[in-house]
Amino acid sequence: MPRITKPETISSRVREIKKFYQDTGRMPSYAEIGDLTGLRSKNAVFKLIGKLEKLKVMERDKKGRLMPLAIAKPVKVLGTVEAGFPSPAEEELVDTLSLDDFLIQNREATFLLKVSGDSMSGAGILPGDMVIVDKGQTPKSGDIVIAQVDGEWTMKYLRKRGDSVTLIPANPKYQPIKPKNELKIAGVVTAVVRKYK
Repeated sequence: MPRITKPETISSRVREIKKFYQDTGRMPSYAEIGDLTGLRSKNAVFKLIGKLEKLKVMERDKKGRLMPLAIAKPVKVLGTVEAGFPSPAEEELVDTLSLDDFLIQNREATFLLKVSGDSMSGAGILPGDMVIVDKGQTPKSGDIVIAQVDGEWTMKYLRKRGDSVTLIPANPKYQPIKPKNELKIAGVVTAVVRKYK
């Protein structure tokens, strides 16, 4: 007779995986899922992951890496705030939103970088900020890009005019950069994340 997995067993295993994701900011490996859930065999872990995929708790990317779905903790959206003159506001639950879904369009091609230096301060990107970079986007003139210029990495506005390419800082203390030999663009900056506390 086949063994029936109790719903509470699956939900407790989901809780363990969710806690790991929220504590570490990454999905556990297959081996870590085995440790978290008490499953000793790889086959049992694969079966659990298959069930959780059907329940839309998580998914696998093209390389088989686990990606969060329902366990990515959504944040309440309570409406809008006036950034001009003060106005009366009432708290009203409008929706919930996962910051991953809001900030990341192409999960497999996206990575984070911590900013050092102030050459992009005029674009609102300050030292200590994290930038979200999509390496799958085709860079266009006017995009902020992560680029390797003659062996050195930098983040600047990309300006294309015909065959000419220039990297433009957003701080007048710095000079525009024209590649002498080589330019490699690693990705396009799509968002900036800043913590105040």
